[in-house]
Amino acid sequence: MPPAFAAAPSSSICGVRIPTVRRFEAQSTVSTPRFMRNRVAAKTRSTSAWSLKAGLWDSLRSGLLKNNSSTETVEPPPAPLEVEEPLPVEIVLLERTLPDGSTEQILFSSAGDVDVYDLQALCNKVGWPRRPLSKIAASLRNSYLVATLYSIIRSSETEGEEKKQLIGMARATSDHAFNATIWDVLVDPSYQGLGKALMEKVIRTLLQRDINNITLFADNKVIDFYKNLGFEVDPQGIKGMFWYPRF
Repeated sequence: MPPAFAAAPSSSICGVRIPTVRRFEAQSTVSTPRFMRNRVAAKTRSTSAWSLKAGLWDSLRSGLLKNNSSTETVEPPPAPLEVEEPLPVEIVLLERTLPDGSTEQILFSSAGDVDVYDLQALCNKVGWPRRPLSKIAASLRNSYLVATLYSIIRSSETEGEEKKQLIGMARATSDHAFNATIWDVLVDPSYQGLGKALMEKVIRTLLQRDINNITLFADNKVIDFYKNLGFEVDPQGIKGMFWYPRF
């Protein structure tokens, strides 16, 4: 999918729109996206991994390696660290009573539960170009984090009746250790203003997973939006670069 780094006001599956967020297409006529990085102190996390041939340790079950007349004690390698899958987070961001007496909740979730048809409908609302559903599904499946905003409206007249609608999404790719890049930020134009809450929750979720180097690309129109969230433009002279076919 075309790159998209940073966004805010209202967007679609590869960009942003909140009040004015949109996704950045690598070959679009939109102004050149700027590389941005979140101001979070980098931390180092070390892990140990060991590759062994089963036959070697089978031959050293006694823990001793004999070489001529000398005997050397051999310690077995430590067991590899087990990485636990992070538990999904669900938070009610807003709850209100509508004029007809029904109640509406705005729910943030990091569970990645997104229907591609609902996502395509949201893309249509924010004016993003249509994309093959198979590629949309692949981009979601291969993301490290898929965060969503849902509007859940419960009827005041019929118990148990509710309407659930996808109104926002953002996703991130990552090396699962140090770095993450946020892509495809979009918010339903009818819910402008929730973009900031969505991005704050995405950043917080990544930090809780010990991902501290967070980047994105942003259109010039939404740079201030991301600056207010702690992102810097081209930090220390670092530039985002794109490869284009030359034929």
